[in-house]
Amino acid sequence: MPLIISIYGKGGIGKSTTTSNLAAAFSKRGKSVLQIGCDPKHDSTFPITHCLIPTVTEVLDKYNFNYDSITPEEIIHRGYGGIAAVESGGPVAGVGCAGYVVGETIQLLDELGTFDDFDVVLFDVLGDVVCGGFSVPLKHSNYAIIVAANDFDSLFAANRIASAVVEKGKSYPVKFAGIIGNRCCDVSLIKKLIEKLNSNLITTIKDHKIIHNSRLMGRTLFEMAEENPAIEKLTQPYLDAADYLLKMPKIGEVKPLPDRDVFKLLTSMEFKE
Repeated sequence: MPLIISIYGKGGIGKSTTTSNLAAAFSKRGKSVLQIGCDPKHDSTFPITHCLIPTVTEVLDKYNFNYDSITPEEIIHRGYGGIAAVESGGPVAGVGCAGYVVGETIQLLDELGTFDDFDVVLFDVLGDVVCGGFSVPLKHSNYAIIVAANDFDSLFAANRIASAVVEKGKSYPVKFAGIIGNRCCDVSLIKKLIEKLNSNLITTIKDHKIIHNSRLMGRTLFEMAEENPAIEKLTQPYLDAADYLLKMPKIGEVKPLPDRDVFKLLTSMEFKE
């Protein structure tokens, strides 16, 4: 059975860059990896494939949503390190339900028997939305992790996402494995929250211009390091996260906080009860 991980976090926090580098880290550990982008922008996997690949939505539309006409090669594309990439795609902004497309993508991949072909499957899930179709990856996952910075907005979202994971965990095997600190030189607020959650800080990725540039160049840090060994040290946090997850850590009882308690924890502001 593959190790399946859903990656969530506030929109714009760097999930796709983190997911692509995490996919590369698993590949470096000798694992076969499938990365699934769950965003209508279909821009999760281009650091792996170096292009915007055809989306599941486009392929389904081509065949009038007849699953039997679709072959795996039409939706699964290989990139750096042999990593396989899928993009769910979705409707244009304001039209249709992108969450529905995520569910359709997972159903199609399941019917094709795709998941069993890989050691590790990574879902890169849109923003901090965990309702409807965007929660479907949790039903299939061993773990959910959250990417967050050391700031109020992303940690407030992280606590709410953790609540959704814990709720899904009552019916499915998914566990909340912890937070990846991204763009962090300081993790004091993250540590305050994970202590209350009874969770883990999986790894810390510091804010670095090269990481921002890697996204613009459409490549993972691991690929860039093959040409410039000085970059290699920046790949270590992703390898640390991969090693942690490959150990299939046992997770204790995670205890998300009510919104107002997170507010009190992370700020010094007063508010009316």
